[in-house]
Amino acid sequence: MRKADLVNAIADKTGVPKVDVLVALETFFKEVKASLAEGENVYIRGFGSFVIKKRAKKIGRHIKKNMAIEIPEHYIPSFKPAKVFVDQVRDNVTEMPEEEDED
Repeated sequence: MRKADLVNAIADKTGVPKVDVLVALETFFKEVKASLAEGENVYIRGFGSFVIKKRAKKIGRHIKKNMAIEIPEHYIPSFKPAKVFVDQVRDNVTEMPEEEDED
């Protein structure tokens, strides 16, 4: 499912115009990103948590130059689904759907 498919599904189920759904969805994404950029986690009960994870400093390798490089400590966004969410997916999905080629 792509963002356009999600907008269409929400608009069909709620009767809200697609443009309004798109604006609301974009605003949601923007607010989550802004909150995480400020170091504040986002918790949505029954759905999951958008959190910041700290990655420790480590030594990596530049493959083309065959050199060791230091990767500094950094933070990455992460999503942790709620237990209710995980249980619902586990109970309802019987097999993985085939992936579509986007080419």
